[in-house]
Amino acid sequence: MKVLYFAWLKEKTGLSSEDVDLPNGVTDVSGFVAWLQGRGDGYADAFGDASIVRVAVNQEHVEMSHPLSNGDEVAFFPPVTGG
Repeated sequence: MKVLYFAWLKEKTGLSSEDVDLPNGVTDVSGFVAWLQGRGDGYADAFGDASIVRVAVNQEHVEMSHPLSNGDEVAFFPPVTGG
């Protein structure tokens, strides 16, 4: 899977993108976020309050319950405000 990080998520993880295999037992975005949180302090900090993180899978905004599969592109970004 291609994983993209934007704004402060990029700053906290230290990465703008990475390629990872979908971990065994992970079936949806929330499970993937839980797995990411266990990868180190930067990830734990970036996803400390996952309820405010927005996600897109294959360039479509989705909920945390959205299913994942290898080959997906997953993008994480902060809430967007308009004006």
